[in-house]
Amino acid sequence: MEEILPHFPAFLLVVVRVTTFFVAMPIFSYRTIPASHRIGLGVALAWIMYYTLDIPVLEIDAEFFLLIIKEALVGLFIGFISYVIITAIQIAGGLIDFQMGFSIANVIDPQTGAQSPLMGQYLYIIALLFLLSTNGHHLLLDGIFYSYQFIPLEQMFIPFGKEELINQVILAFNKSFIIAFQMAIPVVGSIFLVDVGLGILARTVPQLNVFVVGIPVKIIASFLVLIIVLGMMMKAVAGLFEYLILTMRTLMQVIGGMG
Repeated sequence: MEEILPHFPAFLLVVVRVTTFFVAMPIFSYRTIPASHRIGLGVALAWIMYYTLDIPVLEIDAEFFLLIIKEALVGLFIGFISYVIITAIQIAGGLIDFQMGFSIANVIDPQTGAQSPLMGQYLYIIALLFLLSTNGHHLLLDGIFYSYQFIPLEQMFIPFGKEELINQVILAFNKSFIIAFQMAIPVVGSIFLVDVGLGILARTVPQLNVFVVGIPVKIIASFLVLIIVLGMMMKAVAGLFEYLILTMRTLMQVIGGMG
């Protein structure tokens, strides 16, 4: 017992960082996973990591409480940025829905409890299955483990005012929108051409009710194009996951002063 007590404060810091990662990180943060399971997994993972890390002996004082706040901020910040990058898939689905005419019918995402577009939810579920099948969730756990190489436990503050950190966050937002546009443009562009065709048809055949004919034609054309380009979309999703891991590592390097 006397050997465990001096290291207990450091173990608490490891628990705080790991569990706050799980609060905001994709897959592990979803409401379909009970909170007790997430906390249990976080504590178990922290216990394993504790014996593989070079952890200093800390005392419970005023600085220790600042370290707790810092650890919580590190976990929430990195997890939130990774979640923002993943939502590029739902942004792409929203763009497709707007052109298809499905944007009026949003659905409740059971994982987050928020409203999401129909096609966005469809693509998101496929992307999550793709992530799990390629062991992408193992890479997320690797990111938690290797974060201690970049951001040591005894580091007191996060340099939120650092220009490089702000630039990396802006770059992450920018890249997520670019990938969302790349995923959506084949379907959106095809529907635009369908709209052009319907406009020409409306001018040449005024007796035809374009609004009645146009909606099912656009939906059928959208699904046909979606089936054709789904493989390309998954290629973009694979690039998105690679960028997610790279962004997590870069942000941790900047926070730890190694960037």
